[in-house]
Amino acid sequence: MYKLTEICGETYGAYPACLIDFYLPERDPAETPLYIHFHGGGLESGSRRDRYVIELAEKYGIAVASADYRMYPAAKFPEFIEDAAAACAYAVKRMEGKYKTVIVGGSSAGAYLSMMLYFAPQYLAASGLRAEDFGGFIFDAGQPTTHFNVLRERGLDSRAIRADDAAPVFYIDRPVKNPAEKPPVLILNAERDMENRREQTMLLMGVMKTFGYDMTKVKYVLLEDCTHCQYCGKRGADGEVIVNPILAEFILSL
Repeated sequence: MYKLTEICGETYGAYPACLIDFYLPERDPAETPLYIHFHGGGLESGSRRDRYVIELAEKYGIAVASADYRMYPAAKFPEFIEDAAAACAYAVKRMEGKYKTVIVGGSSAGAYLSMMLYFAPQYLAASGLRAEDFGGFIFDAGQPTTHFNVLRERGLDSRAIRADDAAPVFYIDRPVKNPAEKPPVLILNAERDMENRREQTMLLMGVMKTFGYDMTKVKYVLLEDCTHCQYCGKRGADGEVIVNPILAEFILSL
């Protein structure tokens, strides 16, 4: 187990919700990856205090930055995505480039935010960054079509499937100098995920393949005998949260 230095409640933006915590293992930063994490909760609930990512830092020596962001009902599209981009920019600057590589990811709604940062270049560009500046991305059961709460905001049935400017998949065909050079991605689903979530994930990967993404850099994992993101809290026989070895293997390979 690694001893952690905890730096909690730093402000990265102009809004009260824009807070970020750092969990930094006591090891050589040059050998340590930094994982910027966004929590789930449908863009309307949840907290940066996700216990499993703190345990990820403790057991595997991965530095973690976990951020809150504006949510419904106070926020509107695309404010939560803008906050996620600002959190990434803050974490990168705050850590002064001392870590080996930086990975961006999240669970459910946090994965939706991460997908938007990966595929829609305008959000990171506002902070002078690109997806290619990061070592990898994690999409844990995120919605690659327009998020159900964005649909609700627009007065649409939240069960509808849309691929518009609020959908990560919408941006895959946008000009990219070389899509094969995009950072590696880890994608996760549960065997009993939310209705249509696995099918939408397959669509995302299919469109990526069509537009020249290097699919050898895309790792897909299906968590058996789990419901949506249940594996972020479910523990195995050894007492460890069952998703953490999967996350650690990906992060530490970069």
